[in-house]
Amino acid sequence: MIKKDYYEILGVSRNASPEEIKKAYRQKAIQYHPDRNPGNKEAEEKFKEAAEAYEVLSDPEKRRIYDAYGHSGLEGTGFSGFRGMDDIFSTFGSLFEEFFGGFGDIGFEFGRKSRSRRGRDIEKELTISFEEAAFGVEKEISISKSAVCSQCGGSGIESGRAREVCDLCGGTGRITHRQGFFVIQTSCMKCGGSGGVVKHPCKACNGSGSVKQKKGLKVKIPAGIEDGMHLVLRGEGEAGFHGGSAGDLYILVHVEPHRFFKRKGNDIYYEADISFPEAALGVKIEVPTLWGKETVAIPAGTQYGDRLILKGKGLPDVKTGKKGNQIIVVNIITPTKLTKKQRLLLEEFLKEAG
Repeated sequence: MIKKDYYEILGVSRNASPEEIKKAYRQKAIQYHPDRNPGNKEAEEKFKEAAEAYEVLSDPEKRRIYDAYGHSGLEGTGFSGFRGMDDIFSTFGSLFEEFFGGFGDIGFEFGRKSRSRRGRDIEKELTISFEEAAFGVEKEISISKSAVCSQCGGSGIESGRAREVCDLCGGTGRITHRQGFFVIQTSCMKCGGSGGVVKHPCKACNGSGSVKQKKGLKVKIPAGIEDGMHLVLRGEGEAGFHGGSAGDLYILVHVEPHRFFKRKGNDIYYEADISFPEAALGVKIEVPTLWGKETVAIPAGTQYGDRLILKGKGLPDVKTGKKGNQIIVVNIITPTKLTKKQRLLLEEFLKEAG
């Protein structure tokens, strides 16, 4: 299924400001909110599309990647859209409160029957060599993150105790406000919309449901990865709150520069230095490649800046595996010091050449 253009979904131009993007998303969220369109699958789908578009365009780095490479570029970062309505509400919960909290549209309801909340995503940087990027590699990393508390199982409640009914909302998780003919329901401030309060928090985690821990992970770096790309490990971020799903771990990959090669896309460039006589007469030289040395014939009459191509000697595409080429750029080196005999020979050549 072909994804729609994010700018088109929100109805903004490609140079729209962050404020314009937020305003456009707010309008779409109000128009297609599930509470305003109960049972309407088309509205729910448009609500999800708008949320996904805003998630990308409101993030400067994701927007930069999307503008440059489109949806396929985001796949390299691990972003694949939202997995469900709960995912959207957990990501934009506070934003929805900001959008709808003061509006009088009938039936907008933000009370949640569960206090569960998705854990935060975390990022780690990883530096690899040019060769490791070319061929792929498995790296071991260590991260520090929150994990589910083993004492309370993530509930945040002391063993043998239970959550008690909230006395502010009476266990409904919602507070009702009336403004003339309109009724607005928002999450209860005391219980956070769960309908219950914890009076006996777990001592091991102070009621948070999570504790800090260090964890070692093995990360597979795909062949052909470029500097600045992200890898994502689902569920390896911070632990969720009160039973919520864990966040994701984003790994920002840095690739060290190579002493010989320069990368442009999947092609690699190598500069070969030859002398003027070699350029004029032709010569065979050895050049390094990622797979070892290779003999290359420089044809007679080669000019400065001419290029030779070694097909399939570049880097593999991170998605398709198709290899780029190695481009050999010829540099003709002019000697700065000449012997007496060399000077005489060149003078004779100059006379002969007219």
